[in-house]
Amino acid sequence: MTAIKYNGLSPGPDGRPHKMQPRWRQDFPIDTPQDNYIARRDFTKFMILTSGAFVVGQLWIALHNHFRKRRGKPPEKAIAAVQDVAVGGAMGFRYPDRQLCMLIRPDQDIFLAYGNKCTHLHCPVRPMFSENKLQCPCHNGYFDLQTGRPLAGPPRLPLPRISLEIRGDVLYATGVELRT
Repeated sequence: MTAIKYNGLSPGPDGRPHKMQPRWRQDFPIDTPQDNYIARRDFTKFMILTSGAFVVGQLWIALHNHFRKRRGKPPEKAIAAVQDVAVGGAMGFRYPDRQLCMLIRPDQDIFLAYGNKCTHLHCPVRPMFSENKLQCPCHNGYFDLQTGRPLAGPPRLPLPRISLEIRGDVLYATGVELRT
């Protein structure tokens, strides 16, 4: 069926000519076939604007990541006195932003600190000094006590290591080493 145009407009949805349409349709004469038509210029403009928005979004993410990395080194924080940690003992502390960590003293002169969440499903790990390991009891994962590297079980990534400094008789946490 061919639509007959009246004053440049197609007949309304009910088939009656424009003059016989209700008053509201006469005040807003939208030609339905022309309303669905998109010119190549309009489509190109839409694609350029959309692509530009994606580029701006990617630049924003890159800049945000760049400035986040450049904030400087993490704060230094006193975590314990040397005499408070027994040889063959461990204690928990929070560093840098309330992340739970573990300070370990396997020997008289050795202090180690790691993030206390297993890299598999974030269960807390516990030291096993007799076997020189850290154990994740949730899925029987094991990490090397000296390096934090995974030895067995589901964990594939090493524990984040906390850098330590001894000043006088006080241990300070000075940074986080994320390793792969």
